[in-house]
Amino acid sequence: MRAFLAMPGNETMAADLAERTSRALIPLETRRFPDGESYVRIVGDVAGLELDIVCTLARPDAQFLSLVFAAAAARELGAARINLVAPYLAYMRQDKRFKPGEAVSSTHFASLLSGLFDELITIDPHLHRRRDLGEIFSIPTRVEHAAALLADWIAAHARAPLVIGPDSESEQWVAAVAKRAGAPHVVLSKTRLGDRRVEVAAPDLSAFAALQPVLIDDIISSGRSMIEAARQIEAQGLSKPYCLAVHALFAEDSYTALQQAMARIVTTDTIAHPSNGISVAELLAAAVRRD
Repeated sequence: MRAFLAMPGNETMAADLAERTSRALIPLETRRFPDGESYVRIVGDVAGLELDIVCTLARPDAQFLSLVFAAAAARELGAARINLVAPYLAYMRQDKRFKPGEAVSSTHFASLLSGLFDELITIDPHLHRRRDLGEIFSIPTRVEHAAALLADWIAAHARAPLVIGPDSESEQWVAAVAKRAGAPHVVLSKTRLGDRRVEVAAPDLSAFAALQPVLIDDIISSGRSMIEAARQIEAQGLSKPYCLAVHALFAEDSYTALQQAMARIVTTDTIAHPSNGISVAELLAAAVRRD
């Protein structure tokens, strides 16, 4: 038998997955001791179960130890198999030692998760120099992709869209979204000058002046790339763009700044946020059913 368990903040997603797959949802009790340490209790019998722990890993430092304790407790209580369903997977950005002494955090985080779980299911991990998660995880991984969901939203909500990608690395992904949406596409060029500074250049967009620009990306964190892209697009006389993304990280005040630059902002619910307008629940449910 198989059941779900939700880490704090993931209750809605876990309940949706349990309903879609007709599986049980095991309650979890958590709280903080006065000194800030985590208390975790699994309220139910997990012996013999295959347990899918649902935990999106945005801002992971604050929640990782509770996840460790939940997985370890489930193992001690006799769960036959423990999987992690992480709609957003953190710590994939630092995949290389850029300066002497840096921790290659993607490798270390993958090692930690591999020691806790039997399988990982996630959506669109932020891979750059890695071809797939198998290069750093020692457990089976299943990666689902939200491109079709973004494309279907564009087709349904954007009249005469022009799909725009943030940089040349996104060309293949952007082309696939645009093709499914029945729209033309272009990609910008981007030079990253730091964590919060980017330079963006747009090609000549005069041929698309009558279309609705739709900027897409896998992750929005600082939002600087999207804001600079919007400025470039409007400078060429196009209308204020829509902004679509898979993962809604929105660091600091980036969401407020983006709202001023965009006509509309829509994200998937891999990370709970007011901008969520595209559900990934069926995508994840289908992945669980295939296991």
